[in-house]
Amino acid sequence: MATRSADPKSTTGTQPIDAVSLAIIEQLQEDGRRPYAAIGKAVGLSEAAVRQRVQKLLDQGVMQIVAVTDPLTVGFRRQAMVGINVEGDLDPVADALTAMDEVEYVVVTAGSFDLLIEIVCEDDDHLLDTINKRIRTLPGVRSTESFVYLKLRKQTYTWGTR
Repeated sequence: MATRSADPKSTTGTQPIDAVSLAIIEQLQEDGRRPYAAIGKAVGLSEAAVRQRVQKLLDQGVMQIVAVTDPLTVGFRRQAMVGINVEGDLDPVADALTAMDEVEYVVVTAGSFDLLIEIVCEDDDHLLDTINKRIRTLPGVRSTESFVYLKLRKQTYTWGTR
């Protein structure tokens, strides 16, 4: 296991995460089904202590433990990144986008777009309907630019403890 510096990483609006919690996160990123006893052995804690720390990290929203799929294999044939420019306050638009099932993530950005979102759709018709009838019609949306994914080359979630 990689060693960590003494400086803890902090998350926005929460307490800094200590080196042991980071090591637990690293273990779970390698295998989200790894038993707490095995994690405890790797990080120097009891199984019960690992269970408590994992629950605290989940409760604080620091991490999620989920099954990550390849959208193509579960019936979603079209993915796109959409850049959005907004007039006025970004928050209502970001909140509306966050509520849409097709939207996987919403990022407030600096640069050419105010917001970047990733959407996952069943097919081209679903993508067109989502962009044209649901996103572009939101109050405050000035313009959109879509970047349709042709092929997914890399999708990992191991950056969380670097």
